[in-house]
Amino acid sequence: MSTAKIPHVSEEEENYLRMHLLMTGISSRAVRVLFDKEFSPVCVDATIKKKTGKLIDLKNKHIINKAQWRLLFPHVGVPDSNTFDVTLMVVLLRNLTNLPPPTGGYDKLPFSSDTTPTADLARIKHYRNSLAHFENGKIKSSVFVTAWEDISGAVKRLGGLDMEEECKELRAKHLDQSTVPWNIRGNTLDKKL
Repeated sequence: MSTAKIPHVSEEEENYLRMHLLMTGISSRAVRVLFDKEFSPVCVDATIKKKTGKLIDLKNKHIINKAQWRLLFPHVGVPDSNTFDVTLMVVLLRNLTNLPPPTGGYDKLPFSSDTTPTADLARIKHYRNSLAHFENGKIKSSVFVTAWEDISGAVKRLGGLDMEEECKELRAKHLDQSTVPWNIRGNTLDKKL
């Protein structure tokens, strides 16, 4: 079985693809490592039930949306952190734990000298939000290099050396149709065909 090659993409488009794979794959798992330390998977249901009042307040303030609410309070079964996205995990870590916030808060990119777990959460959140605003599917190399170093450093601190190795492998990996998510293939690569 052969894999289709990606049509020629520019360096800036490849930067976007790599960043998308880093943010949707590796960095979300790194955040989950911290989340599962703070909210043990065997106790997450009990913790959520105990904090229902606070969660209702966050929902009423539109900090937690309807889809996230359904993940916290599923009709069948119990909540599972494996279904939580980065945004929901950061909201819960930020609002339901005693973790000290990063020096500049969660809503801006922390200084590189701040390598606390919450600064790393803010870092990942910042770049995830930035990635969503790259409408043309391109990231300049100068921006990419800085962001990659920042994110992979956060991933290493939150997720450990195995995840750091995954970041290195992804950075060097040859991209083909099998490594590019279908939703990205449709947006970026159709323009090249």
